[in-house]
Amino acid sequence: MVKSIINLTEQENRTVNVVKAKFGLKDKSQTINLIIKHYAECQLEPQLRPEFIKEIQQTQQHGKFVKVKDFSEESKTE
Repeated sequence: MVKSIINLTEQENRTVNVVKAKFGLKDKSQTINLIIKHYAECQLEPQLRPEFIKEIQQTQQHGKFVKVKDFSEESKTE
């Protein structure tokens, strides 16, 4: 496990304390881990979320697609 010393502004510290109280966590370390986990789930790999997969499947069923052999040729502007 890695230990870190971090600097927080007063507002950031309050935010961490609010999250800590809301989820009934024991310390700020658990709170920061929760915040990081939530960020990773929502922002880092959204393409793997079940909602995204469902959206793509619906687009495939109801969307309009065009087959392209060479994208570089198709994307050239005249």
